[in-house]
Amino acid sequence: MGLLSNRVERTQIKAGDHIYTWRAIYTYSHHGIYVGGSKVVHFTREQNASSSISYPSSASKLPSACPIFPDCGFRQPNSGVILSCLDCFLGNGSLYHFEYEVTPSYFLAKVRGGTCTTAKPDPPETVIHRAMYLLQNGFGNYDVFQNNCEDFALYCKTGLLVLDKSGVGRSGQASSVIGAPLAALLSSPLKLLIPGPAGVATVTAGMYCMSRYATDIGVRTDVIKVAVEDMDAILDWSGTSEEEAEDKEASDRQNSHSLTGSSLIVKQKASRWQWRRALMLGSGETREGS
Repeated sequence: MGLLSNRVERTQIKAGDHIYTWRAIYTYSHHGIYVGGSKVVHFTREQNASSSISYPSSASKLPSACPIFPDCGFRQPNSGVILSCLDCFLGNGSLYHFEYEVTPSYFLAKVRGGTCTTAKPDPPETVIHRAMYLLQNGFGNYDVFQNNCEDFALYCKTGLLVLDKSGVGRSGQASSVIGAPLAALLSSPLKLLIPGPAGVATVTAGMYCMSRYATDIGVRTDVIKVAVEDMDAILDWSGTSEEEAEDKEASDRQNSHSLTGSSLIVKQKASRWQWRRALMLGSGETREGS
């Protein structure tokens, strides 16, 4: 491993390591947690799930059946967390090791995002526990920018989650995709002050690196440490499908309408009672006056 490449041999990885492999001619990387025994737990798009965003899906690379490991491909219904053997995880790609606790200078020198972080990892046994727990309970809905395979691996290694769900997630790969055009946009007004295209390119590259560093999970301040057993309660990651969520929403609306109707009936009965009481009081006053 080094500044140019994090490529490793299979004999170099240990249980609890965050590993990844490049797909589609280095277009994007797919991440997972090596749990030992030639097995990897990783996060993919759910089977038969659709998305309005066109993006390479790592799930399409998974074989339907593994000839070596019978439990390869195991996943819970409506969950994107899957157990694969190392061969099926890599496909035809090479094996890379994700680095933790790197220095800021080392991080900035890595031009490609999604290869390292300044965050401190937890012990291997904790990492494996999180990965296996999420294999049974799910990791929410897959999202390219806010909840992808790298986000899954980063959480398993650190236990850190981003509080602001409206922005980019923990993934360095996603922040690189967003950071490049943002850097170009921010540097455009500076073109009038910087002589020559070389100066503009330098400023753009610097802004890109700084924006990527600012979104690193080891630097940003909008993250919290969350126990894996508490994720359902804190983030409402129940692993239910969209159909179940829609059914629940329809049921809630129906119950709301029923309660509204009951309230109207109660109000009508109360109004009739008040009207009758007023008549009785009026009759009593008339009799007393006579």
